[in-house]
Amino acid sequence: MLFASPSSFGRTFRILTFGESHGPAVGVVLDGVKPGLPFDLEAIQHELDRRRPGQSDLVTPRQEGDRVRVLSGVHEGRTTGHPIALVVFNEHQRSGDYDALREVFRPGHADLAFQRKYGLRDARGGGRSSGRETLARVAAGAWAKQQLAGLGIRIRGFNREIAGIASLALDWDFVEQNPLRSSDPGAFPAQRRAVEKAKAEGDSVGGICEIWIEGLPAGLGDPVFAKLDALLAYACMSIGAVKGVEVGAGFAAARMQGSAHNDPLGPEGPQKNDAGGTLGGISTGAPVVLRLAVKPTSSISKAQQTIDREGRPRELSVQGRHDPCIAPRVVPVAEAMCALVVYDAWLSQHDLREEDTPNLAEWDWQSLDAHVEKLAGGEKGPAFPGSR
Repeated sequence: MLFASPSSFGRTFRILTFGESHGPAVGVVLDGVKPGLPFDLEAIQHELDRRRPGQSDLVTPRQEGDRVRVLSGVHEGRTTGHPIALVVFNEHQRSGDYDALREVFRPGHADLAFQRKYGLRDARGGGRSSGRETLARVAAGAWAKQQLAGLGIRIRGFNREIAGIASLALDWDFVEQNPLRSSDPGAFPAQRRAVEKAKAEGDSVGGICEIWIEGLPAGLGDPVFAKLDALLAYACMSIGAVKGVEVGAGFAAARMQGSAHNDPLGPEGPQKNDAGGTLGGISTGAPVVLRLAVKPTSSISKAQQTIDREGRPRELSVQGRHDPCIAPRVVPVAEAMCALVVYDAWLSQHDLREEDTPNLAEWDWQSLDAHVEKLAGGEKGPAFPGSR
């Protein structure tokens, strides 16, 4: 099983997120961490700062410091081998903004689905369906990023498109210098104007986020249901604002011929990368490239048609503090989810190819038989298969 519960993720390296947008706190438990590893809390905080609200006039003005605290699993700067609990306490909730929403369902949100599934819902910001849950993913992904960096693996992202306006250039230095995480200094002014226009009209816009995973060794990922690209797609699709994922050439492959789409192979590996860094769900050594379709923010102040709890038609204008474009804050979340998948895949591959693990023929079957005989009170039972 890949996932033990709807709030957990991973196999060898596992996480479980908890908390709600307007509850006391949001956090994550990391399990499967080996003891004695250096624990860099500031590196985790850095990633949370990239995701937090209130960073510019183009995101929600909710002011949260998002300062992370360690509750367990770390002692004197190193991991103990036990579960690591990380928590961020909510400080700037304004639950009163949602009083008018208790009896109506917001279009584009999970309100109606939650009500019909569970028979109740948290109207204060959406509860577990809130985007604030993603800070727990970013905290866990920051840890995974640290481990991958030591292996020479780098994960970074940008926005390839904002409000339908494409970023044609890729300037990595520019990405973290602008509030939209656009990669194109030439396209950024038009992208900014589009977001500002939507905000002024009480509306929102979407975007396309692109993630690059570089430095991967060949061989990560497992057939058939644990393919690397499949797990990456699953991980990114679990982000609430994401409505589609493509790898490599993606949907453009459907309009190509095989002779154009196939990546020629040379001594150093693929000579182009329409496959997006995987073949058969296994990494090839080429960069893994994903693009995520990020929907427009659902909470808008423009009037929309909806229904109330009794099924009666209503008109709704969502007030409060919301992002006119959520794509900039999706980038660090997508990076984190990809880091969790890749680190888990690396650990699985490391266990698979561990050279000092003895095979069955090398086991000390005689000592094992003697141990079982002792446990049985001196009466020797049937020998284990293969015993000598």
